[in-house]
Amino acid sequence: MRLISLSVVINYCGNYFRRSMALKTNADGRTRSSVQIFIVAGLCCFFYILGAWQRSGFGKGDSIALEITKNGADCNIIPSLSFESHHSGEAGKIDESESKPKVFKPCHPRYTDYTPCQDQKRAMTFPRDDMNYRERHCPPEEEKLHCLIPAPKGYVTPFPWPKSRDYVPYANAPYKSLTVEKAVQNWIQYEGKVFRFPGGGTQFPQGADKYIDQLASVIPIKNGTVRTALDTGCGVASWGAYLLSRNVLAMSFAPRDSHEAQVQFALERGVPAVIGVLGTIKLPYPSRAFDMAHCSRCLIPWGVNDGKYLMEVDRVLRPGGYWVLSGPPINWRNNYKSWQRPREELEEEQRKIEEVAKLLCWEKKSEKGETAIWQKRVNTDSCGDRQDDSHATFCKSDEADAVWYKKMEACITPYPDSNNADGAAGGELEPFPKRLYAVPPRIASGSVPGVSVEAYEEDNNKWKKHVNAYRRINKLIESGRYRNIMDMNAGLGGFAAALESPKLWVMNVVPTIAEKNTLGVIYERGLIGIYHDWCEGFSTYPRTYDLIHAHGVFSLYDGKCDWEDILIEMDRILRPEGAVIFRDEVDVLIKVKKIVGGMRWDTKMVDHEDGPLVPEKVLVAVKQYWVAGGNSTSTQ
Repeated sequence: MRLISLSVVINYCGNYFRRSMALKTNADGRTRSSVQIFIVAGLCCFFYILGAWQRSGFGKGDSIALEITKNGADCNIIPSLSFESHHSGEAGKIDESESKPKVFKPCHPRYTDYTPCQDQKRAMTFPRDDMNYRERHCPPEEEKLHCLIPAPKGYVTPFPWPKSRDYVPYANAPYKSLTVEKAVQNWIQYEGKVFRFPGGGTQFPQGADKYIDQLASVIPIKNGTVRTALDTGCGVASWGAYLLSRNVLAMSFAPRDSHEAQVQFALERGVPAVIGVLGTIKLPYPSRAFDMAHCSRCLIPWGVNDGKYLMEVDRVLRPGGYWVLSGPPINWRNNYKSWQRPREELEEEQRKIEEVAKLLCWEKKSEKGETAIWQKRVNTDSCGDRQDDSHATFCKSDEADAVWYKKMEACITPYPDSNNADGAAGGELEPFPKRLYAVPPRIASGSVPGVSVEAYEEDNNKWKKHVNAYRRINKLIESGRYRNIMDMNAGLGGFAAALESPKLWVMNVVPTIAEKNTLGVIYERGLIGIYHDWCEGFSTYPRTYDLIHAHGVFSLYDGKCDWEDILIEMDRILRPEGAVIFRDEVDVLIKVKKIVGGMRWDTKMVDHEDGPLVPEKVLVAVKQYWVAGGNSTSTQ
C-alpha cells in the first residue's frame, strides 16, 4: 500500500492556499473574503488528503471531495490560474514593476496578406531558373516584422464544414482575378458577398466528383488503400476538397504567383494546403509518404533536368502508389491544336516523361482522354531490369528523408528492404481507418531509434488522455468551430489521431531540430504533415488555422531563436478568435504568457490533468477579434 508523503501534502496545501489568496475573485465576479478562502483552501486540502488516502487503500474520501467540488469549492481555480508568484524559476518572486508585457502594435494594413518567406518583392530578386524565385526566401533578422498582421476590414469567421467547401466570404480574401481568368473552367465564381466554388478545374470543368470517379475506376480510392495524396500545383484545391468525402486526405500545394490567393482560398475552404513549388530544393515531406500524387495541368516541366521532378515525386510516393498526370502532353495527337502548341514539342515532352517513368520502373495502368495513370512498383524485386540500366543514378539511401533546404538531385531513391518478394518495400500498410492505430512499419522495423512498439502504444494512450482533458477545457474542439488545426511539434501524431474526425484535419509539423524524425510514421498512420523550422515563417497565408497546438515547442527552441518571433508567427497564421493550446513546463509557460499578454490574446493557465503537482501545465489562449483600423474583442 502507498502511504501519503507529508512533504507532498504540505506542498499541495501550501501552493493552493497561496494561489487562493492571490485570486480573491471568482469566475462569476464575486469577491471572496480571506476567511472564505481559508475555509475553501482548508476543505480542498482536507479532501486531497482523503482522496490520496482512499487511493492508497485506507479511506473513502473521493466521493465526498467530488461532491464538495461540484458545490462550489473551486479547488483548481481553472478560470484564472496564475503561477507568477510561486513558479518563477531561478529569478525568485517576479517584480511587478517589470512584469508588464511588451505591447506589439498592429502592422500597416498593406501587410494584411503578408507571407514572410514568400514575399513577392523579395522573390523578384532571386533567379527565375527552375522556379527558384518562387521557393522559400525568408527575411534576414533586420527585415523581420515585429508587429501583428491585421485582418482585413469586414473579416468574418469562415463557414463551417462542409458549407465552407463551396463558399468563402469575400471579405476574407477579396481577390476577384481568378473569377475572370478561370471563368470558363468553373474554378470560382463571385456572388455578392461570397465566392462560390462549383468544384471545377482546368481539367475537370464538369466537376471534381466526376473526375475522381474516373480515377477510381483504376485507383482503389474507395477501400482505404489510398488515404494520403499529394496535389502539385493545386489551384484552389478542389481535387483535394472533393477527395475528403471519400476519406482521402490530400496535401495540396501551389506557389504564390500570378494566380492570386490560390492557397489562401483552399485554406479558407477548410482544405489542407501550403504555399510551395517544385523548384531547386526537395519537397518538405518524407520518403514513401503518399499513396497517390496528382498533377492536373500543373505546368510542371516533368521531362526536363534529367527527370528530377518525377524522381522527387517517386521519392515521396509509397511503393505501390499511383501518379496521375492530367492535361498536356497526354493525348497530344488529338489536342495539340486546341492547346495551340506544336505537335513535335508535345510529342517530345511525352517521350521524355515515358522515358523517366520507365527508368523509375513505373507501370502505366491507364491512358484515357487527357489523363494517364502510372503505378510505382512495390519493391526492388519487381523491378529487376532497372538495376542493370546504365542510365539509373541512385541517391544515397540514408538521405531519403533529409530534405530541409536540400538541393533536389536527378537520382532515384532506393527502395528500402522488403520481407518477401511480393511484399511492399518498407512494410505493408493497413487500409484506413485501421491504419490510424496499427503499428506503423517504421516503428515495427525499428527505423525510428528509441521508439519501440510499446513506446508507440503508450504515446497513443497518453494523447488520448491529453485530448480528453482538452475537450473538458474547450468544449468547441469537436463542435466544428475548429476546422484547420495545426500541431507544431507533432511527435508520433498522437494528438491528431486522438482528434480524428471528418469535421477537422490536422497539419502535423515535425520541427527540423526535433530529436527524432517521426514524419514518416505520421504518414504511415494515414495523417499528413510537413517539416518546418519554427525560427522561420510557415509556408501559409495569414489567418489560416483555427486551432494551434504547441506541445514542448518553446522548450525545444529555447536558445535557438527568439520566442517573440515564434509567437508573432503563430499570431499571423491564427484566425481572429482562434485558439492556442500550449503544453510545456510551467516556467516556460509563464514566460510565454507574459509575451502574449501584449499580443491581444486572452489566456488562462490550467493544471495538468493529473493534478497541480505535475510541473507540466497547459496554457490556453484565444486571439481577440480585431481588424485593420478597428477595435478588438478584449475581455480585459
